[in-house]
Amino acid sequence: MTDASLALQNKRSVKAYLDALSVPSDDGFKSAVLAAFAEDAEVHIVHPYNDVCGAAAYAEEFFGSLNAAFADLHRRDYILMGGEFQGDDWISSTGYYVGQFQSDWLGIKATQKLAYIRVGEFHRMEAGKIRQSYVFLDIPELMIACGQWPDLPSPASIAGYTGMIPGPATSDGILMEQSDAEQSAISFDMVVAMLRGLATPDEAWRPYWHDTMMWYGPGAFGSFVGLERFRAFQVPFEARFDGWSGGAANNGMTAHFTRFGDCNYVCSGGWPSLTGVQVGEFLGQAPTNKRLFMRVCDWWRRDGDRLLENWVFVDIPHVLLQMGYDLFGELEGNGSSHAG
Repeated sequence: MTDASLALQNKRSVKAYLDALSVPSDDGFKSAVLAAFAEDAEVHIVHPYNDVCGAAAYAEEFFGSLNAAFADLHRRDYILMGGEFQGDDWISSTGYYVGQFQSDWLGIKATQKLAYIRVGEFHRMEAGKIRQSYVFLDIPELMIACGQWPDLPSPASIAGYTGMIPGPATSDGILMEQSDAEQSAISFDMVVAMLRGLATPDEAWRPYWHDTMMWYGPGAFGSFVGLERFRAFQVPFEARFDGWSGGAANNGMTAHFTRFGDCNYVCSGGWPSLTGVQVGEFLGQAPTNKRLFMRVCDWWRRDGDRLLENWVFVDIPHVLLQMGYDLFGELEGNGSSHAG
């Protein structure tokens, strides 16, 4: 089997897994997880789940908690893509879990209404199985939708939109064909060059974006349309940190677990991906003058010679915990809202 055909087979394997999640399951998706994941798979999930060892534990601990809280739980993905990073084969997808919020989850009070949880995943493949996964959930977005987000201001000078985030405007994000190597490389190089321009005095990232770009941010940050509105978020955000750097900076503290292009799409993730010393107020927390680490992932869509859409996750509860604010302790009302 050639490398290209192997990559296509990996896409098909993960697509079969996602198809199994697309309808409610009598066994809580246990059989789907055990079929798709290696028995000893490593699964990294945003706080408070963090690290789960083994497919069976993932099915029981993660999906068990979701199915207990959300009746008729199922999933809808609007991007699925594949590629290679540092010799490993990866598949990535993003979309939403949806179900009737019937029982409390992670301290979030059940609303007895339909609820959506944004999800993004990255899977390292070996022998047709998922060997390692990174799972991002936008828990703040759910909390805001349920009216249960604490009074923590956005880290920008303007507040972005928070609500359901759409898939690609072109409705072509499920990439089940063999990748076009030339187009994939163009997309990848454009994103890498743009990222190098972040946190620069001359805002060198600007030329890579359409004027009407869409930035779909995590719930606690919000989403923005247009270059100037994005700038009004990004520049104040960067100013809250000293020594801001990312996974490609060779700083010895952050790294990407994957980054690759697939036709007009690019994805990237790090655990952690970004770091900086907090020197300004952030999410309502006073400057700690401590180094914070952020688990971050992105998907971008290229339209011709510019980037047009960008879907972003940040593990906000994990960042808050580093600043001494235990979001889930606050929800549970156990008096541990500040870890010190």
